[in-house]
Amino acid sequence: MAKRAAPEVNAGSMADIAFLLLIFFLVTTTIEVDSGINRKLPPMEESEDNVIIKQKNIFTVLLNGKDQLLVEDELMELKDLRAAAIEFLDNGGDGSCDYCSGKKDPASSDNPDKAIISLKNERETTYKTYIAVQNELVAAYNVLRDQRAKKLYGTSFSEMEANYKDVNWPGNKDKLKEKIDRIKTEYPQKLSEVQ
Repeated sequence: MAKRAAPEVNAGSMADIAFLLLIFFLVTTTIEVDSGINRKLPPMEESEDNVIIKQKNIFTVLLNGKDQLLVEDELMELKDLRAAAIEFLDNGGDGSCDYCSGKKDPASSDNPDKAIISLKNERETTYKTYIAVQNELVAAYNVLRDQRAKKLYGTSFSEMEANYKDVNWPGNKDKLKEKIDRIKTEYPQKLSEVQ
């Protein structure tokens, strides 16, 4: 009796299958990208003139190594920072801001366009507290922008930005961009970090 040869497996298409699987996983895999804090530096100005900023237009926030907050030379809790920043930004002390609803205190900021928030932290400050302070300061700007957008256009600023980023939004993007730019001009985000 003759010995039968064992049947061979046809491996000719194995390379094709492996190649297709490789392409499939390359196309469908997403790669996580870490993103930092979104800050845009102001453009360099060509003028030789020194800009004079009044001390009353600077809202000083100091964060020490023990994560204590010193705002305008007074200890403050993190939960109170947003309200204090809103009060400073929306003051309208010189009367030039007709849309400001603050106290119009002449000892505080003149106008949201002139108001600057200055943040300084020490090396020993924890990252968690630093980010929490950053969030509260940015949230102060967002609250003021939302209030102004609702007063002018009946919708919040954050909703307007979301609509502008939405590819399928049916409205006029050019008009929406003009509205967003107007709000950003009225309440510009001037957040300075001191080294």
